Amino acid sequence: MGDAQRLYGLKAVVTNAADGIGEAVARTLRKHGASVVAVDIDISGVEQYYKSVKGIDGMFADLREPGRQPALIEAAAEKLGGIDILVCEYPMRPDQPIRDEGEVLDRLLGQRAELTMAACRAALPYLKKSPSGRIINIGFLRSLFAARANAACRLAEQNLAAITRALAAETGEFGITANYVQPGAIMTPASRDVFRKHQDLRDFCIAHSAAGRLGEPVDVAKVVLFLASDDSMFVSGTGIAVDGGRTDL
Repeated sequence: MGDAQRLYGLKAVVTNAADGIGEAVARTLRKHGASVVAVDIDISGVEQYYKSVKGIDGMFADLREPGRQPALIEAAAEKLGGIDILVCEYPMRPDQPIRDEGEVLDRLLGQRAELTMAACRAALPYLKKSPSGRIINIGFLRSLFAARANAACRLAEQNLAAITRALAAETGEFGITANYVQPGAIMTPASRDVFRKHQDLRDFCIAHSAAGRLGEPVDVAKVVLFLASDDSMFVSGTGIAVDGGRTDL
């Protein structure tokens, strides 16, 4: 667990990586030896942002159209010379925090499922060649949901769990693992904007956290590191909550 080069020689693709959790993941994987392609949309400035960071290449791509994910994966694999680790997070930001199950949530879940499956299946030919193939999916931030929208939160995680279990079953025979990380209230730039507009949601998240605070992107990145490493080689089809513990279950 303490090996600073535990991912040495591995090649990782991280989506939505210009800031927040994606950035923390990209930097953490690089810190532990991986070569990383950090992918984000064209207005994110991701290419310029990582220009001076050795071992991380920023790359523009469309993260909203499932049909364009194969091209994203192919371009990243060409830059890296293969793919060992795929970390999938997509920029889902509704106009207002989601209050309950319904059309808005269904649309976001459908979009996430299509994007995730398209990227993962496009990466399979590369992951099959890897001795350490890893798929890691990142769940929705708690800031996407209104206070007390527990049913909607549970549905979103259940949806991601089902996607991930399907991928684990599909890829296990090739030595590939597929897992997900479910963030709680993590203070990303997107969350900060939501909490500024909805102070009551921020207060709710802190009050209902056993840790009594908001999390940081690096808290999620450290769990992704575990799932990307050989320490988790017999862990697949499951999820880890990174929420500081909850008191509102």
